[in-house]
Amino acid sequence: MSASPATPGLAASARALVLRDLRLLWRRRGDALQPALFAVLVVVLFALAMGSERELLARAAPGVLWVAVLLSGLLALDTLFRGDAEDGSLEQWRLAPVPLAWLVLVRTLMHWLTTAAPLLVAVPVLAELLYLPRSLWPVLLLALGLGTPLLSLLGAVVSALTVGMRRAGVLLALLALPLYVPVLVFGAGSVAQAAQGHDPSGGLLLLAAGLLLALVLAPVAAATAIRIASQ
Repeated sequence: MSASPATPGLAASARALVLRDLRLLWRRRGDALQPALFAVLVVVLFALAMGSERELLARAAPGVLWVAVLLSGLLALDTLFRGDAEDGSLEQWRLAPVPLAWLVLVRTLMHWLTTAAPLLVAVPVLAELLYLPRSLWPVLLLALGLGTPLLSLLGAVVSALTVGMRRAGVLLALLALPLYVPVLVFGAGSVAQAAQGHDPSGGLLLLAAGLLLALVLAPVAAATAIRIASQ
């Protein structure tokens, strides 16, 4: 009986936070495209540096695309909670009548939608630039669809740990990279397995399991880190 009144509170708080994020995003429309543009620039530079050999580019395409996605995610990671810490919104989050982990989850998913989702739209164009066979596109998109929200959830924990520090960009990258490496290995490895004619489901299932686990644990860990940083 006690769960029914809490549900509207969770929905209303999520709606308010989403609308606020969308308004802020509209005011800074150029900033939202920076991760996607950075990933495009990385892929183009790789393609130019490796020459025009189709087989070489196609063989390196899964790793190049995943590295570009990972680096662009790192670029946008510092903005996850930084603005809320500077304008005092995190203090309001702590006083809100809903779990702090819920607000962290909503913010992380909105951050993924506004930074990684535009990049997923550009992935087919980048894959075509690297001559990746179109038969591998479904595996690549599925791996990125599972891996990019996992990267955002892991990054939320690291961003929460450093939210009270100034100029924590380098430290943020150093803390996040060890967590990102398994996602990179399984994501790029699943596409490489499919390219060799093997079943890529092993890596994809591991990414799915990691995503489900992160959906449960990462918001709680990030909320705890925010409470510690705000003290």
